[in-house]
Amino acid sequence: MKLSTLFVATFAASGVQQVLCYPGMGQTVKDIKLAVRQEDHEHHGSLSEELIGDLATLPASKLTATGRTIKGIITGKVDAESNERSLIRPPLVALLCKRDTCCVWHHIAADMEALFRGKSGRCTELARQAIRIGFHDSGTWSKSGGGGGADGSIILAGEMARSDNIGMSEVVAMHQQLYQKYHDKLGYSAVTYADLIQVGAKVATVVCPLGPRIRTFVGRKDSSTPNPEGKLPSPFADAESLIAMFNDKTITPRGLVALIGAHTTSQQVAVNVSRSGDPQDSTPGVWDMLYYQETAGTVEVPDRVFRFQSDLNLAKHPETGPVFDEFAEPGDHAREDWNEDYAREYVRLSILGVNNINTMTECTQILPRAVTSFTNKDQSKINRWLKSFDWSSVSKKIADLLLSGDEITIPDTAIPTTNPKV
Repeated sequence: MKLSTLFVATFAASGVQQVLCYPGMGQTVKDIKLAVRQEDHEHHGSLSEELIGDLATLPASKLTATGRTIKGIITGKVDAESNERSLIRPPLVALLCKRDTCCVWHHIAADMEALFRGKSGRCTELARQAIRIGFHDSGTWSKSGGGGGADGSIILAGEMARSDNIGMSEVVAMHQQLYQKYHDKLGYSAVTYADLIQVGAKVATVVCPLGPRIRTFVGRKDSSTPNPEGKLPSPFADAESLIAMFNDKTITPRGLVALIGAHTTSQQVAVNVSRSGDPQDSTPGVWDMLYYQETAGTVEVPDRVFRFQSDLNLAKHPETGPVFDEFAEPGDHAREDWNEDYAREYVRLSILGVNNINTMTECTQILPRAVTSFTNKDQSKINRWLKSFDWSSVSKKIADLLLSGDEITIPDTAIPTTNPKV
């Protein structure tokens, strides 16, 4: 049993939840868990503590509260997840809203949530695109190449024409509509594409059932200068090149494995167009551990699950394979460990190339509530669909329902479960 698992189990058995009522105890438990996780990482690799942007050059005495918080998060000293929420959302026309940096983002997050949460409770394809574009805008930055980063250029500089960015036109249209509404029409000039993209990724992640609620910061600046090409990973890449690429972004092999876990919600549409709509694990639209288990092959993998060759390569590599195995362990503790790692690494990812981190504003309170427990009501129907490579209209309809986040109401007997004759 891992030390962190033993720690949590021991505290649960001792009734610690009943004694968190006195001041400071909750933070004390968080601090202890952070320390325990640091020790755990010694076994399967650690996350980067390298400082980036203006945090790398500013002395501690010059850091703002936000600067200290972000520095603490990316060095593992401060929790990257938070349940802080604000239930008060002043009207957009109110003077109070115009004076509060986060108020407009509260309204924007609500608009996003409505688009990201499907009728089934699963997150929609638009949410999954929002997570992906968050990486594609910021992930072009590197230490060796400079330039690029979380600057909105994926929308502003024509980068969507690149083959790397196929399959995200819907979320680009959403961001453009939100920008026009809040920046252009309502006059909230501080709203940028760079922030819309990263806030959208955070909202989408927490809307996906079981996803982490990641601390959220705004204040990024837009750029119309195209970011460098060739800085995003290929779904066919070998493990060595992926590890080197992410190291150049200050992301370690462990951080790389944590971040690609976002594939757990995915249905691929462009890597193999003949299998468009096939999921990357058995529960598309849900932020669970099946991606790691099915990619690593520790459980039976249904025929229809589509695994990227790059992910399979990482699952077998000596530097990244053990992390896959760790996250593939059964039980809630593995998911909690992964969510903590993902949250910390996504905060890092969301500020790559940003050189005004110290002047940013935390707006975590605007995020939706995390969904900490979830069961698919239609999982038996999904399981039947997963058992075949059938490409009939019924199978295509199921893929579309999953993409839109809708519940599958097709009768079980109408869902093909055998492979068609060839």
